[in-house]
Amino acid sequence: SQLVESGGGLVQLGGFLRLSCAASGFILGAYAIGWFRQAPGKERERVICLSGSGSYTTYADAVKGRFTISRDNAKKTVYLQMNTLKPEDTAIYYCAAAPGGACLTYPSLYRYWGQGTQVTVSS
Repeated sequence: SQLVESGGGLVQLGGFLRLSCAASGFILGAYAIGWFRQAPGKERERVICLSGSGSYTTYADAVKGRFTISRDNAKKTVYLQMNTLKPEDTAIYYCAAAPGGACLTYPSLYRYWGQGTQVTVSS
């Protein structure tokens, strides 16, 4: 079972990026998928999460109104659309899967993790 992220890169202030998280080896609908980020010297934080049912999304205050999450069940892929990017969004972004389908706050409760993808926003 694994998650593989893609789509990171360098973007200017106000720009956008879409990250992808491809899942394999487990039933996507049985897991909540969260996107986390970790900036240098900071703890890993959850920015957004989609429940296993797909009916519930939770956002960190810092990204409300700018980031959205979606899922393509046929492709077994979850997407993070990031708009109006700011320099403070610069971090390594990880997707992670939590068993049971409920969005959980703490990274230690997520079972599977991707390798991370770097997002850099220049001013």
